Amino acid sequence: MAGAPGNVNFGSRNSVRVVVIGDPGTGKSSLIASVATESFPESVPPMLPPTRLPVDFYPDRVPLVIIDTSSRPEDRSRLASECRLADAVVLTYACDEPSTLDRLSTFWLPELRSLDVNVPVIVVGCKLDLRDDQQLSLEEVMSPIMQQFREIETCIECSALRQIQVPEVFYYAQKAVLHPTAPLFDQETQTLKPRCVRALKRIFILCDRDRDGALSDQELNDFQVRCFNAPLQPSEIVGVKKVVQEKLPEGVNDRGLTLTGFLFLHALFIEKGRLETTWTVLRKFGYNNEIKLRDDLLPVAHFKKSPDQSVELTNDAFDYLNAIFSMFDIDSDGALRPAELDDLFSTAPENPWSEGVYRDAVEKNVLGGLPLNGFLSEWALMTALDPVNSMANLTYIAYPGDLTSAFHVTRRRKQDRKRQQSQRNVFQCFVFGPKNAGKSALLNALIGRPFSDNHSSTMEERFAANIVEQQPGGAKKTLIMREIPEDGVQKMLSNKESLASCDVAVFVYDSSDESSWKRATELLVEVATHGEVTGYDIPCLIVAAKDDLDPYPLAISDSTRVSQDMGIEAPITVSMRLGDVNNLFRRIINAAQHPHLSIPETEAGRNRKQYRRLVNRFMFVSVGAGVVLVGLAAYKVYAARKRSSG
Repeated sequence: MAGAPGNVNFGSRNSVRVVVIGDPGTGKSSLIASVATESFPESVPPMLPPTRLPVDFYPDRVPLVIIDTSSRPEDRSRLASECRLADAVVLTYACDEPSTLDRLSTFWLPELRSLDVNVPVIVVGCKLDLRDDQQLSLEEVMSPIMQQFREIETCIECSALRQIQVPEVFYYAQKAVLHPTAPLFDQETQTLKPRCVRALKRIFILCDRDRDGALSDQELNDFQVRCFNAPLQPSEIVGVKKVVQEKLPEGVNDRGLTLTGFLFLHALFIEKGRLETTWTVLRKFGYNNEIKLRDDLLPVAHFKKSPDQSVELTNDAFDYLNAIFSMFDIDSDGALRPAELDDLFSTAPENPWSEGVYRDAVEKNVLGGLPLNGFLSEWALMTALDPVNSMANLTYIAYPGDLTSAFHVTRRRKQDRKRQQSQRNVFQCFVFGPKNAGKSALLNALIGRPFSDNHSSTMEERFAANIVEQQPGGAKKTLIMREIPEDGVQKMLSNKESLASCDVAVFVYDSSDESSWKRATELLVEVATHGEVTGYDIPCLIVAAKDDLDPYPLAISDSTRVSQDMGIEAPITVSMRLGDVNNLFRRIINAAQHPHLSIPETEAGRNRKQYRRLVNRFMFVSVGAGVVLVGLAAYKVYAARKRSSG
């Protein structure tokens, strides 16, 4: 399993830019001139212009541009700008001048860090022909420096005069850019990095067509042809398996090369410096330098939509996810334990739900397992918030069909309101309210978490998602609730399209606290006004939380007045402490499904509507009068013509 890179995508690179830096007199310009002319220059100028090595100079067929630099203090700003533009840096010292070697760790490498230059560094000892044989070996000299500065990719000694390892210097620099070590291999532990293992596991599974857990000779040969455009001879296949079996007996079985053996081979290639082999395999299967699928492999144009449209998974996608859930529910307990979920996503760069908004957004059992509803809700949430990531992860877990068949872009919400009916299966509900009103308790109730008296204010937006039956045995819809912290409302509403993705808004207040009620109504007016002005009107519901406490004295009259004034339902009473949600989640779904109802109207909105009606009436009268006048004028012309003709 080997070969030249061949036709490999290097991330659309037109060239690799290598900047050469180092102390004066260390041989920078001579090194550049020597590699370009393949001879030692008798004389070179103080600084060379940019030097371009042709496309066929190195096997990867990517041109190399080499930038010489000046070490003079007055040229420091130009040196800094060149380093920031570099894909790789060649840092030189003179083998016959120990002081230039000391300067690597005392000046040059710290300088690169201070400039925030995060590219591979190739340390080059020039003038090897002048090196004292009594000096320490390169490995002994450089080992402590490389331990301190992990950005050093490799070290090499060369002689421009004797033409010793001159082309190798820039080959290593180019290789460090096109085939970087860092994403693949952990130098400290001498093991493949987790993301590399996950990508190679996915590739192995894709190549294991008969799903028997091993690559047969034919499957191994097909893999070789796909990646390197050349078949393996039978003797070569035998040789590959023999190497693996000698070092790792479980790497080969009677069916062929196992996943363990496949990973071992790649670790072996990398240890021997043949990173291009592993990178060729990864790139042939669509991975970029971050070991994620390239964007051009995902049909993201399918997601072209207006702000008030959303993306949902289709029935085909849900059928596949149901099957995948059953496949990885090894103990058949109806939930994916954390280990089972990690196994499901073991062919993705990482578990997409382990961090961020997804981490605690769905229902889990007492052991932390994810039931089917929670699993499907996570996918619905990820698809709504980040459809490209959802598409990528469906690909990582081997969705078998056309990816565009797995996603559906919904009708615009404005059209839903006109047609007085929404066809969505996933609804987004924004939850507003003052601090301590009970917003978080509401989200917890959606995902089946018990009520807790321990409360801490939500500082960042939080999501919760679950499947809701409209009635027992009836249709199921997914409800996504997004908690908006009180302090974040103004910032959110500063964006004109902030309500475009909202199907329904809920305003929560503490029914025992008059100040909580007043603040909730202020937020309701702010949101309703924003919807009226931007055209993203949304159904709104008021929720009177903490119904187990005594209401404040004027609670009923206040809520009745506001509800009637704004033309929406009276507050829905709930008590999370008593577990009484009063069918709230079904009522939210119902409001979202009938988006022309429950839309609040503010006084300012009524005034605007009245003004528009007056303007339209005036325009109608004006146009009507104009038509009459034009008609009279036309009649007079006609009558005059008739008289003159008579």
